[in-house]
Amino acid sequence: MDDLIREVVILGGGTAGWMTASYLVKAFGSQIRITLIEADTIPKIGVGEATVPNLQRVFFDFLGLPEEEWMRECNAAFKGAVKFLNWRKSDPRHSGHFYHLFGLIPNCDNVPLSHYWALRRHEEGVAEPVEYACYSAAPLLDAKLSPRAFDGSRAMYYAWHFDAHLVAAYLRKLAIGWGVHHVVDEIERVDLQQDGCIAALVTRSGRRYAGDLFVDCSGFRGLLINKALGEPFIDMSDHLFCDSAVAAAVPHDDIANGIEPYTSAIAMNHGWTWKIPMLGRFGSGYVYSSKFASCDEAADEFIRLWDLQPNAVRINHIKFRVGRNRRAWVKNCVSIGLSSCFLEPLESTGIYFIYAAIYQMVKHFPDKKFDPTLIARFNDEIEGMYDDCRDFIQAHYLTTDRDDTPFWRANKHDLHLSDAIKYKLETYRAGLVINMPFADEQTYYTNFETEFRNFWTNSSYYCIFSGMGLLPDNPLPKLRYRPDMVRRASEQFAAMKKQSLELSQKLPSAYEYLRALHSGELHNER
Repeated sequence: MDDLIREVVILGGGTAGWMTASYLVKAFGSQIRITLIEADTIPKIGVGEATVPNLQRVFFDFLGLPEEEWMRECNAAFKGAVKFLNWRKSDPRHSGHFYHLFGLIPNCDNVPLSHYWALRRHEEGVAEPVEYACYSAAPLLDAKLSPRAFDGSRAMYYAWHFDAHLVAAYLRKLAIGWGVHHVVDEIERVDLQQDGCIAALVTRSGRRYAGDLFVDCSGFRGLLINKALGEPFIDMSDHLFCDSAVAAAVPHDDIANGIEPYTSAIAMNHGWTWKIPMLGRFGSGYVYSSKFASCDEAADEFIRLWDLQPNAVRINHIKFRVGRNRRAWVKNCVSIGLSSCFLEPLESTGIYFIYAAIYQMVKHFPDKKFDPTLIARFNDEIEGMYDDCRDFIQAHYLTTDRDDTPFWRANKHDLHLSDAIKYKLETYRAGLVINMPFADEQTYYTNFETEFRNFWTNSSYYCIFSGMGLLPDNPLPKLRYRPDMVRRASEQFAAMKKQSLELSQKLPSAYEYLRALHSGELHNER
């Protein structure tokens, strides 16, 4: 008797649906038949236009899609960091900004350079920000330089900005060409088996689509996981207050102003605004809390930020739920994307949540017996991923000294904090390493299992905590016993400066590189 999964039905298109469909085709080929059902009348959210660096390695490389190829199709640009502006009440440093850079802070004698930086700051009063002392990339980003040279060499770890609708359209075209059955229709009802599993989806046109495994990519509506199967959604609005956004595409003069190779997160009165630069425009949205501002107030503040004409720009209003399903996989239904969980896009986790869940689904892919241990392990992985990311987003709010509006005061005093984030904060204050240092970046960035469980590293927390003006109470005591280690670290700091200068003389601007890439001229300049 054949007990293998043969029919997979995906409900919902958009980024989550088409990423899932294309990945499953490559994972299982002709062994399973994939049907994707989407309604052309359902608006797609499309707020996840910024990503994290492992997207290429974990997703596009698995599909066999070169970076330059999909970038051209999706109007993609580079993201070398998140630049935070106005998150501090008073900041004597340059223009009141700091970067959260990608990549691990290098080690010296198996201790991250950030701890030597803390020692220098404590004992010598060196005021240089951690991201400028411990990385070579920050000055390059200030100069709006490309993370890649024309010869293809890479100067830093980077992620991407892109139009999420173009990504979905590109993957839809590929997936259909690879054999995915595409259905444009609306769901009328969900038929269940006697054991509570989903038997089939029935569409408005009267067609019935039976399946062995169903993937819910229906967005915040959670049509299968929440409505049909009744899985509860765990609201976490007491952990993070932002629950709404106003968003728009803003025209940009690339020739006059260049293209910033980073995402900006600009603190506002009731939340923050993202800026995601691409060729010819940037995507922007004001993420705010409806407890502290109305949609009209938020839209007005957003329009004033970019000096927009209210009647000349289309403002999208978005309401989102903050939290996750109690279980992301229930019976024969897996929820992926917004139907599974959501965090405000402060650190660009939306797309990451999608392909991380797809990766884990394939890793735990069942047969028709649906071994409960496989399902439980998948749910543990998704729960741990979400909660870890939630805590990291909280770290941005609980450490700021802004108290100029009720929103910022509430974030200082009223957030519900997990024991895990309290532990990390205490560990940082004590001058210790939050996560165990890795032997080298190669070990970390080539093992997604390791990266998945330790996504926000010691480096990430150091960038955020120090950027907010929070410093360890004392530097790592061990270093005061080892002047030889401190001396070697000083040499490494100097080498970092030299490397940054050399790269600045080699790299094109982000605009120059992207113009060459998207015009098809890049191969002529290599």
